[in-house]
Amino acid sequence: MDWSATPSSPLDVGGVRLEYSCHGPHPGTGPTLVLLHEGLGCVALWRDVPTRLSQRTGLGVFAYSRQGYGQSDPVSLPRPLDYLTQEAVSVLGPVIDAAGLADVILVGHSDGGTIAAEYAGSVGDRRVRGLILIAPHFFAEPQGVAAIRAAGAKFGSGDLRNKLARHHQNADRVFWGWHDAWTNPAFAAWDVTDAIDHWRVPVLAIQGAEDVYGSLAQIDEIEARIYAPFEKKIIEGCGHAPHMECPEATLDTITEFCARLLRLEQDHVALA
Repeated sequence: MDWSATPSSPLDVGGVRLEYSCHGPHPGTGPTLVLLHEGLGCVALWRDVPTRLSQRTGLGVFAYSRQGYGQSDPVSLPRPLDYLTQEAVSVLGPVIDAAGLADVILVGHSDGGTIAAEYAGSVGDRRVRGLILIAPHFFAEPQGVAAIRAAGAKFGSGDLRNKLARHHQNADRVFWGWHDAWTNPAFAAWDVTDAIDHWRVPVLAIQGAEDVYGSLAQIDEIEARIYAPFEKKIIEGCGHAPHMECPEATLDTITEFCARLLRLEQDHVALA
């Protein structure tokens, strides 16, 4: 694999070509931050976050666009209602394998946070050293689904379609694949909170207090169920994308969490 911000070819994962980008130290020098994007995201829409994270933490950063997003291979629609679980249990592990990552800290935003949460709770991969969940979803909330419906009503005439078209091969398939899964009436019963019960690594959750897609009930669910070390950061006046809307507070919090995680691991090794 070409460890580069602009690799010469996509990453091949089981015959599926995935767009990716790498920043900072190579794997093997320490854990790698693996960035898992939101339901409309891709590598490019992380903007300068990967570079800034690497600079602040001193760790390598690996970001990729899931199938159907960015410049990755297309995916069939409609998406199954368990598409996030499928990504977690069937795809993320092979991606980590193909990238040659020995130790990882999963950093997931929104849908990506759900994928990270389910992977850590279902797969039992010893390479996962920590979880950083930004606006994660564990269950559907009526106000979140309403916000998605509202976005769908404006998609054809608003700026969102043009924005997505700049970064995805097919903006319409990206948007409607996400929209139609979440607004399907059967999705109201979707719930993956049991993943929390099985986490055994330190976890940081970051949530904007004004997030229209998910309330603080998502974070409360973590606090009520978790057995692992847990930290949270609630950012007032912030919406669904803290790393974009409140970047300094968000990046500072992630940097401090990573430093504590590495220090605790070093202390544990020394004591052992």
